[in-house]
Parts: sequence; C-alpha cells; structure tokens
Amino acid sequence: MNAQAPMILDAAGFRAARDEAFTKFKNDQQIHKLTKQLCKLSDQLLIQLWKESNLEKEAALVAVGGFGRGALFPYSDIDILILLPGNPDSVPENLSRKVEKFVASCWDTGLEIGSAVRTVSECISEAEQDITVRTSLLEARFIDGQKALFKEFTISFNKALDPRTFFQAKLAEQIQRHHKYQDTPYSLEPNCKESPGGLRDLQVISWVSKAAQLGKTFKDLNTQGLITKRELTELNRNQKFLETLRANLHLLAGRRQDVLAFDLQNPLAAAMGLHEESARLGSEAIMRQYYWAAKAVTQLNDILLQNIEALLFPQESKTTYPIAGEENQHFIERQGLLDIVDPLLYEKHPEQILRTFLVFAQTPSVTGLSATIFRALYNARQLMDQKWRSDPQNRDIFIEIVKQAEGVSRAFQLMNRTSVLGRYLPAFRRIVGQMQHDLFHVYTVDQHILMVLRNVRRFMVVEHAHEFPFCSSLIAHFDKPWLLVIAALFHDIAKGRGGDHSKLGKADMRRFAKEHGLDRTDTELLVWLVAEHLNMSQVAQKQDITDPDVVNAFAKHVGDERHLTALYLLTVADVRGTSPKVWNAWKGKLLEDLYRATLRVLGGSKSDASSELALHQEESRAKLRLYGLEDASYAHFWEQLDVPFFLRQDAADIAWLTRLLFTKVDSPEPIVRARLSPIGDGLQVAVYAKDQADLFARICAYFERHGFSIWDARIHTTRNGYALDTFQISGSNLVSEGGSYRDLIQLVEYELAQALQSAESLPHPSMGRLSRQSRSFPIQPRVRVMPDERGQYFALSLSASDRTGLLYAISRVLAKHQVSLHTARINTLGERVEDVLLLDAVNLSKNPKLQIQLETELLEVLGT
Repeated sequence: MNAQAPMILDAAGFRAARDEAFTKFKNDQQIHKLTKQLCKLSDQLLIQLWKESNLEKEAALVAVGGFGRGALFPYSDIDILILLPGNPDSVPENLSRKVEKFVASCWDTGLEIGSAVRTVSECISEAEQDITVRTSLLEARFIDGQKALFKEFTISFNKALDPRTFFQAKLAEQIQRHHKYQDTPYSLEPNCKESPGGLRDLQVISWVSKAAQLGKTFKDLNTQGLITKRELTELNRNQKFLETLRANLHLLAGRRQDVLAFDLQNPLAAAMGLHEESARLGSEAIMRQYYWAAKAVTQLNDILLQNIEALLFPQESKTTYPIAGEENQHFIERQGLLDIVDPLLYEKHPEQILRTFLVFAQTPSVTGLSATIFRALYNARQLMDQKWRSDPQNRDIFIEIVKQAEGVSRAFQLMNRTSVLGRYLPAFRRIVGQMQHDLFHVYTVDQHILMVLRNVRRFMVVEHAHEFPFCSSLIAHFDKPWLLVIAALFHDIAKGRGGDHSKLGKADMRRFAKEHGLDRTDTELLVWLVAEHLNMSQVAQKQDITDPDVVNAFAKHVGDERHLTALYLLTVADVRGTSPKVWNAWKGKLLEDLYRATLRVLGGSKSDASSELALHQEESRAKLRLYGLEDASYAHFWEQLDVPFFLRQDAADIAWLTRLLFTKVDSPEPIVRARLSPIGDGLQVAVYAKDQADLFARICAYFERHGFSIWDARIHTTRNGYALDTFQISGSNLVSEGGSYRDLIQLVEYELAQALQSAESLPHPSMGRLSRQSRSFPIQPRVRVMPDERGQYFALSLSASDRTGLLYAISRVLAKHQVSLHTARINTLGERVEDVLLLDAVNLSKNPKLQIQLETELLEVLGT
C-alpha cells in the first residue's frame, strides 16, 4: 500500500478520492496509474471495514480476479475471498455473524463487491470443479487478516494446480468464447473485453503463463524466450490501448460498459484525443485503432499459446508429419498446425507465401498456422510488393486456392488475419476495418465480405447442404462454382470510395480477371455480378413479384439461366452475411419465388396474368382434391375472389384458405385462423371479415400490443365486400417462456377475433424507442406516394428507422383518411424499414391535396 496515500475512513472519503482519480485520468489518460489507485483506495476502505468487523485475527481477506491482479477499472466488481480457518462444518456461529456484518458494511459504503466465503479445502474443491473459480483464485492477493491462513491456501492451491490441465481448459474456454462472438473482432459494436482480440485474450496468456510458472508479466515471457522484443512491445502497447479504452468506456457510460456501442464511439474518440469533424469520422477513427489492436492481440495470443503449449507438452511438439505433395517439401504438420521447416523460407522464396494458404486448404488435418509461420509472414511483409503481386506463379496459386474443394473460407480468413490478403489485393486492404453505418450490417466491410464468401462456400459443402438445400442443389450443377467465391470477394470491395460501390467495383473486378487469365465469358459474368449484386434483393423485397410484368422485366435484365443462378446464390449469401437480424425465412421465400418465376420465363414459359391464373388455380384444385373437395363445393367462394388474389397467393395458401372459408362465405362474425408458417418461422394468420376502413389498423394494433413483427401482409377485398387478409408474423414471448405454438395459435385466433369485433376507437400508437444504432446514426424519413402506370393504385414507399408500433401508426393514418390498403411489402433491414404499400386509388386520385396531406402526416409519424 502507498504510505503517502491518505487513509479512506468512510464512504464519502472513498467516493471523493475515486472521483479525483477519475478526473486525473480524464486529463492524463494514464491507465496504469488509475487502475492501481482504484485498487489502493478499495484496499484501504476494505481494511478499515475488516478491522471494524473484528475479523483481522480470525480470517483472511483476499483479493481475487482482476482486483487480485491489481487492475481495477472504474466500475468493475471488487472481487474478494473471505478465507476461513478449519473445516466447512466447524465454522463458529460468531465468526459467521462477523462475516455477514462485514459484507453488509461493504455494500452500505457503496463498494460493489463480489464475495465468496470459503475455507481452504472448499477453495481447492471448488477450483477443481470450476475453471472460472480456479482462474479467479490464481490471481489471489493478500489484503488483511491471517497471513498464515493465506499462506496455507497458496501452498495448497499451487500443489493442486496442474498447468497442463489448466492450459487445456483455458484454451477450450477461449474457443467457446470466440465462437460466441462469431470468431471475429470485426463486429461494428465489439466487446473490448470478451471479443476475439480483446483484453480477455491477453489475460489468458497471463493466466496460463502464471499457472506454468513461466512468469507473471509479459517481460518474463520475453526473458524465457517465448516472445521477441518486438512482440513484447506490441503486447504492452495494445494492452495499454485496450485498457485505456475500457476505462474511458466505463466513465462515459457511468457504469460497467465493455461494448463499444455506436452512441459511445464518438465520445470515446474525443476522450482519447481523436477529434474529428463529425461523429461518423470520430467513430471510424477510434474503431480503426481498435481493429488493428484486436488483430495484433489475436495473432500474439496464437503465438504465445502455441509456444507455451510446446513447453507444457514437449513430446507432442517435437512430433512432426510431412505434408503430401511434390511441391510441399517446405511444410510440415506439428500439433495439428501447419508449420515450415525453415523460418527464413519466405525471405528466400517469396512465392511460398501464397502456397502456404494453398497447402493449408489442401490439408484437412491442420486447424491453423504455427507461430513460426505467423512470425515469418510478418518478417517478409516488405517482400509482398507489386513485383510479388505480378508474379504469374503467385496469380496461379491464388486461383488454385479459390478452386479448392475444402478449406477455402478458413484460408481466406487466415490470409486476412496475417494481412497477406490485403497485400495481394490492394483494393481489399483499403476496406480492412472499414465501418458501415447503414443500420443493418453488423460487421466491417472486410469481415462482411469474408462472411459472404463463407456462405457461398457452405452451399458447396455436403455437410451443410441441410441449411439451404435449394442453394446447395443449384451450386452442385453450376459450371465453375469457384467463380462465385471471386464474386463474393469483390462484390463490396469498392465501398467507402464515394459513389456507387457496385459500379466502382466493376473496374477492380475486370482488372483482376484480366491479370489472372480468366476468359471473356467468365470475366463478363463476374463484372455483371459485382454491378448487379443488389438488384435481385431489391426486386424481391420492393416490387410485386406476383405481377408477370415485374418478372418479365427482371428476366429480360438477367438474360439467361447462368446469370440468374449466379445472382440468386450470391444474393442469398450476401443477405445472410449482413446480420443475423436481416435474414429470415420470408426473405428466403421471396428470393426463391422470384428465381423460380424468372427461370420459367427464361425457359420459354408464357408469363402473363391469364396463364399464371390458370396455373395457380389448377395447382390449388389438385391440392384440394387430396382433401376430398370437389370443384363445385367451393365454386361459390372462388366466385368472390378476383384475379389478383389468385396471382398473389401460392397454390398451397389458396387451398388452405379455401378449406377454411368455403362454408363461411357470408359469415357475420370475423374469422381468424392461424398455423405454423409453411416457410419455417413464425405464424401465418388469415383474417376474413366484413370490410371496414380501419380493419388493417385494428389488426396491426393487436399485433403491436402483443409484440409481434409483421414480415408480410397481403390484403384482398372480395367481391361480396369482405376483407381476406393474410399475414406472416413472428415474435411474442409466449413460446420462449414455456408455452407451445398450439397455445400461441389459439390465443391469436381468439383474441384477434375479439379485437376486430370491438367498437372502441383505435388506441393511440405506443411508439417504441429508437434503437441505440438508430439514435447514433439516424436516417432521414422518406415518404413517396406515386400512382402506378394503370391508375388503379398508388404506391406508398416508406423509409425510416425501425421501432415498435411503426406499422400500426402508419395504418392509423391511412384509416383516418379512409384510404384502403391493397397489399403491403414489409421489408426490415436490421434497424431500418423500407416498406412499399399499394393503396386503393379511389380517394387519392380524386383529391391531389389528400396525397400531400397523407405524405405530411406520415412524415410526422416516421419522424416522431
């Protein structure tokens, strides 16, 4: 303890001293001074409370975890162990009361402690069963009380600790933790403590080193020869950066905060001395520094854990296996990793740099690269220049990597981690660590590209065929599927340059194809895919793909089956690679429906309203016959349905609705029926009721009140004046809280029918709060009302930040002005909505002022 530091005798003094330490840190950013000072202050107050509880002669007060390490962050828990003498069953009642009083006094004074009360034997027993407890106790530091008892604990703990078992457990724990964060540090809102490349990766190094008695500091590891001086400098620099960043996060949030949330990124940049002209530039500046630090930490973690493993398992580390192949004499397998025979290989033979990743992809038994390779690639970085990039041998090897049957995704991930990919493709290097502020991407541009590449590759792997069987079937019959890997690599490569990245990327794609000797046909396909990679998604989600004119226009634009299949596969991979929130089964169905409809047109099938009508009706009749229904039994019901109904519904849905309603054509009461959605997620809900102006709004109000999200709405008015609406919905906590889908279906059917019979006025929309991302990077709400070419309908296009109750608020405005909804295309892209609603033209076409008023009121709703 610092003898010059004033003693903290009460809670007020502790808070004042802590606030003073916070202020000093904000000014000087000296992280080690701050964490040590917070530990000293906490020690002082704990000792004071310990003595007041009369425990100093009966037990030992021990700091554990980060507090034991002497690194306490502003709002981190203060983890303590109260070590009791004797056996667990023989603790005196008087001692237990004193311990309870001490713990209560800690909380009373504002110390947020995490406390454990154990005897020595209990500590050893708990540590053997739980790796988290074992790790926490490894950091044990004596504060006050019985030193002899703490010494007894230390001897017993060290005797029981097996470094080899501990290493394997921490390695398994790290793998599991990395997987939780998608095995990437390149999330747009990473956790600076837990994500790959975060502080926890540095702590793992310290823990296994300490357990193996290799040292307590990174400098000790350098002395042991486990890391070089350069790597020691890198470790210390990045640790200081990440710790400084974490402390600033805590202070900005006023609480424990380890996620680099969007709304904190710009204030964090300013706190750390990065002053930019805009919030976006500030965010990009601090995140760019974070990604480079995380990348370095990930690599250093790999190197050190490999070297420590070699010391702990010497016999295994000496066992090597040759890599099969005439040109692979420079490579060996060691402990499941690819290694090189000569550490100077790349400096002597630069062409072996790319071959490393080819050999890696070709060798299923290896799971990563050795520390020797990581170091050798770093040392050879200056050799990866224009001459190296232009070497025909390297270009051939790169194409060979792309063409491999296995290991391609992992090879490209390693190429990016080691910076080889960016040095081989300078255009790719420009987007490494680049942020995307569009509210639906959750990864940096480079990581998104690698996710899309991975998704394309998964279509080709038999073990993953169950995920997207249709895509797997298509790619199995696609000529040169490796071209799609290249398309994935280049589809977003021009982002961040200003302008349309789809168009700018064409030049990069064409140059690559020319340099790598691709033929004209393949080159044109790749360039076209980069230029058009957004088109299919936009058509499927924003246009009415049941309209033959839409399908015919798309087919004409695509041109042939090869282009269609390639675009479809790239689109599915791309949408899935943006964010887990963006992809859902409904979007998958829209894309597949558009693909199949377009393929029929390209195959010569006639696509017009009459032929599509006949096809849908005949397919529906065939399904109804399976249920024993003759055509005449439902003829009266079908007479009430117009052509658009049959065009917009699948045959299976038409058959389902017919079976539900053919005996209830003139039902006086609303009919609500639901079922598990045939597409796999959520529910499909059908509503049949006498039409009224606010019907859609009432349905939306019910869904909003019960926490459902609407993916799709198909609105129809029958010839006998009934509304026949179908919805694809998801959400509700009923199932996750232990209910069943059967319960949920019954609940929706009963409650929604009751709500539609209510004569009460529409409830006021309870507009939910904008998400953190939307508040940080708001988008300008846009509303556009335009008549279609035939004058039958008006298309209402909406774009805004998503929030709970938004669709209901929109439907309420439409109901207020008695504007009927014909169909709705609900398109949620992460935190952004882009909806297209088709409105009845009856009132709008007669009153131009109503169009303006509608746009104005909707803008107010979207901007609320």
